[in-house]
Amino acid sequence: MWVDPNLNDFYTRVSRIEKAHAKGYGFEAAGTLGRKASTRRGSRLLKLAKPLVLALAVGIGLKGVIHYYVGAQTYESRVSALAAGSGFDPVGAWMMHADPATLWVSGQLQAMLPR
Repeated sequence: MWVDPNLNDFYTRVSRIEKAHAKGYGFEAAGTLGRKASTRRGSRLLKLAKPLVLALAVGIGLKGVIHYYVGAQTYESRVSALAAGSGFDPVGAWMMHADPATLWVSGQLQAMLPR
């Protein structure tokens, strides 16, 4: 019976790979999409900044919707009443004051949905 010497080399390599897989090692070709964590790029700052920017955008959007819905005078009177409170109320008033981004969102809603 004739045996190809390359076949023995192949089975030796396959055996070595199977042993490595049994130990938990993985093999990924360069340039392919894989599950290896070290191939994922991105700084920790960017990973933290994305949710913060999203929360900021949602907060400004919500403030703009409230400003549009209740009106400018009512909104300002409620914020000033909150500022006169005690405890964390002044902090809430500082967060809810009508900043330029809130006024812009409210203005855009007024332009799209006039009363």
